[in-house]
Amino acid sequence: MAYQALYRKYRPTTFSDVVGQDHITKTLKNELDCGKIVHAYLFTGTRGTGKTTCAKILAKAINCLFPINGDPCGECEICRMVAQDEATDIVEMDAASNNGVDDIRELREQVNFSPAACKYRVYIIDEVHMLSGAAFNALLKTLEEPPEHVVFILATTEVHKLPATILSRCQRFDFRRIDSSEIVGRLKYVASKENLNLTDDAATLIASAADGGMRDALSILDLCASHSNNITEDTVANVCSMAGGDYLIKMAELIKSHSTEQALTLIDELHNSSVDMLRLLSELTNHFRDLMIVKVVKGDHKPIVCSSSKMKALEAQAQSFDIKEIMAILGVLQSAATAMQNGNRRCEMEMAIIRLCNPEIRQDLDSLERRIAALESNKPIAVQKSEPIKEAPQPIIEEIDEEIPLPEENEGPAPQEEVLEPVTDEAVSTSNTDGVTPVTQWGEIIGVLRKTCPIIAGVLQDSSAYIEGDRLLIDTNNSQFKTLVNGNNPVYRDNIRKAAEQVLGRVYKLGPYHAKATQTENVDPLQGFAQKLKQLENN
Repeated sequence: MAYQALYRKYRPTTFSDVVGQDHITKTLKNELDCGKIVHAYLFTGTRGTGKTTCAKILAKAINCLFPINGDPCGECEICRMVAQDEATDIVEMDAASNNGVDDIRELREQVNFSPAACKYRVYIIDEVHMLSGAAFNALLKTLEEPPEHVVFILATTEVHKLPATILSRCQRFDFRRIDSSEIVGRLKYVASKENLNLTDDAATLIASAADGGMRDALSILDLCASHSNNITEDTVANVCSMAGGDYLIKMAELIKSHSTEQALTLIDELHNSSVDMLRLLSELTNHFRDLMIVKVVKGDHKPIVCSSSKMKALEAQAQSFDIKEIMAILGVLQSAATAMQNGNRRCEMEMAIIRLCNPEIRQDLDSLERRIAALESNKPIAVQKSEPIKEAPQPIIEEIDEEIPLPEENEGPAPQEEVLEPVTDEAVSTSNTDGVTPVTQWGEIIGVLRKTCPIIAGVLQDSSAYIEGDRLLIDTNNSQFKTLVNGNNPVYRDNIRKAAEQVLGRVYKLGPYHAKATQTENVDPLQGFAQKLKQLENN
């Protein structure tokens, strides 16, 4: 007799044998016990969680001659026919390979025939999301009003791909990932039946690798059993080409100590040992995720699947990491996982390790990404200036506020145009010939604004100011200043006045600083052209 895989050999035959899906099996048993059989069921969930198994049990239970509390008896003629795959009234269809409209049309013709031996003709359509649009349309009418002797059981891992018209006509059951402790218990049970020596740490590692799927867990156990009857944690790591906990602890230590060369050497050793780089990246991500959980969750019940020895190692290593550092490392690893899908896996892994071991590179890349994101969203980017740029002051705004009109031409001479030195905090005041005095304490005023109104202080960075009589004239090239000060909210104007009063000792009205136009700007271009012609005639 041919060898039968463990996941097939130990497939549950009753709802009571199903592990980790009590919320579904209890409901189905109650419905069958009360005789409430609907015409269409939908089983959805991740792979290996029991969808097809429960579909087969349901098909057997609704046709069982002597059901026991909703479970099939397993001994009647119908149950024996189903167990031996001899029941022609129970049809299993793989939608991945039979997804055309012709396949569904053939199914629609078959449903009209009465069952040969069973009470119901049951159609189990696996991976139903693979059906084409035309096939779904062909199935819709039959699914809506099937004959009384027909029951549909649809199974899928991608329920979001099903049309809403299909979903609304089915009774839906969502299969959850199976808890690791339940997987470990099932593995120990199967190992005892197969005379395998399975350690607790090995069972825990298998459950972690299975990611909530019982079929995957049993497949890994089957693979390990082919390697040795004594299955340890090292056996599981070797058979599954996993890096193992010791390598992950060591890699994390090298990242913490910024040992780039040693980390790349370790990557080379693992690659030469046939460790898949994508799996290694996934394991390293899970390791830092565990460190994050240990760092944040202080209670005894942490959502981590690992042995007690590894938990102690995680708790010890987590003390040397800061939570912000762990979050940054996880961000780099997540980005590398995306890049690995289309790039060279080893190269992407090595680049990720170099980034992790060199925080200055990682910070530069983060800064560049933020700048690019800001440019794409058309947002201003704050750039730190090392030295103010000297340039001639220019008019900045037409009006500051309604209560302070701008100086008219007849109110006094315009300020002389000059290049201003950067504002310092030295309390030195010198008046120019136009009666406009530079405010050399402007730096102190900005310092007060940083505490009272940081927004306006940032806008006035690298600005200067002048005093003309009872007016404080502000000179800045920042276009946001006009919007803020001329707005309906007077808080920005009031903060500037109060800061100036605190430093200068008196209250000033606000106004813009206007540079005096040069003589060249006031000369009529035609008059200048005529003067040049006259000079040529004289020559």
